[in-house]
Amino acid sequence: MTALWQCAEVLTATGGASKGDRDWAAAGVSIDSRTTRAGDLFVAIRGPNHDGHRFTADAFARGAVAAIVEPGRTDLAPQVAVPDTLAALASLGRESRRRSSARVVAVTGSVGKTSTKEALAAALGRHKPTHSSIGSFNNHWGVPLSLARMPRESAFAAFEIGMNHAGEITPLSRLVRPHVAIVTTVEAVHLEFFSSAREIALAKAEIFAGLESGGIAVLNRDNMYFDLLSERANACGAARIVSFGETERADARLIKAVFHPDCTCISADIDGQPMTYKVGIPGRHWVRNSLAVLAAVKALGGDLGLAGLALGVLSPPTGRGNRHTVNLPAGSFTVIDESYNANPASMQAAIATLGESPIVRGARRIAVLGDMLEMGDDAATFHRDLAKPIAAAKVDLVFCAGTNMRALAQALPQARLGGYTGNAAELIAQVAQAVRPGDVVMIKGSYGSRMGPIVEALRMLGQPAPRRANGG
Repeated sequence: MTALWQCAEVLTATGGASKGDRDWAAAGVSIDSRTTRAGDLFVAIRGPNHDGHRFTADAFARGAVAAIVEPGRTDLAPQVAVPDTLAALASLGRESRRRSSARVVAVTGSVGKTSTKEALAAALGRHKPTHSSIGSFNNHWGVPLSLARMPRESAFAAFEIGMNHAGEITPLSRLVRPHVAIVTTVEAVHLEFFSSAREIALAKAEIFAGLESGGIAVLNRDNMYFDLLSERANACGAARIVSFGETERADARLIKAVFHPDCTCISADIDGQPMTYKVGIPGRHWVRNSLAVLAAVKALGGDLGLAGLALGVLSPPTGRGNRHTVNLPAGSFTVIDESYNANPASMQAAIATLGESPIVRGARRIAVLGDMLEMGDDAATFHRDLAKPIAAAKVDLVFCAGTNMRALAQALPQARLGGYTGNAAELIAQVAQAVRPGDVVMIKGSYGSRMGPIVEALRMLGQPAPRRANGG
């Protein structure tokens, strides 16, 4: 396999000055010394909390072959000295995209970006070598890093692009230069930084700024901002709009969905091609995700049959719907981990999925909910309004944690409120004491609300107690 980066290529791409041995080749790119692997090129980024130059020695100790640094920050070599390491990383990403012959798709949206990108990578990867960004690497350093890591032999590539302010997506889209751009949906998120959902739609539409000539926009026909996004895509030169959704007007159209506890069986028409397939993750929102994925696969020239097979064995990214069985002496209960993030749309989808989860007689559906953050002045209203989907899903018991969640706790009937605390840590004991065999427990909140430890605490209930030492 050809090296990812030769020294000469890095010097040309970044305009940097070489120090030390120039006869090196890198197999990867890293900006975190803790995860640097043998053969990596380490880029010492100066961030708001840490300066990567402080960890250059650690990166070399872990096997880095060279480092991109700013002048005078370290004497360690081999090194490539540049005025700004973050700009140099962007230059590497730009050069990687220029030299690549891969068909590229970029994904943004208020909900489902990472899940859709992961599903795309799996679907395209069944056909030909496919590169994708790791996790939620979707910001001003994550996108260029993901581009810089793209193998030369990639036939397809899938990148996620995120934002919480207007103007952030445009430069990233112009780096990625997608052949296909997906907007999963537009919802009321990041309202701390936007005055309306329409402004969010306009910010998401920036993904079309880098669309390649002849590029295709894949848009949610069921979303109220479809027309606005279509106009923006056309203004940016999109050759075609491919829509997906449940409406009969959608190009990638749902015909029928049958929901099961651990999967969903779907019949659809994908831009003129009938398909029956399975998605290995339950939930109506995964139906929408799958339609977007298959529409993009067809637009990129991928194999729809192989893509359908890949969707059947999907598992959710961490904290986005993972299911865990916890065995107790008297039986077991199920934990649905939705702790990675939350906004009104994803919260309602998770609640609906909980409502679709079958339970045995006498068991309960339990929601453990933390604050949705960055919701702006209407935060209390967004939280209070969750009472309606909770009732519609026939959730039996709700535990709430956080300042914003107080509004929901006050809106729920007393019989449905399991408990309320000011933060997630204080809620752990209450939830752990309440669960019993047969229950299905869904935990969700914004990342900053720290709901993950509740998931781990519930899973630990199924672990055997540690043995006590003799004489203890």
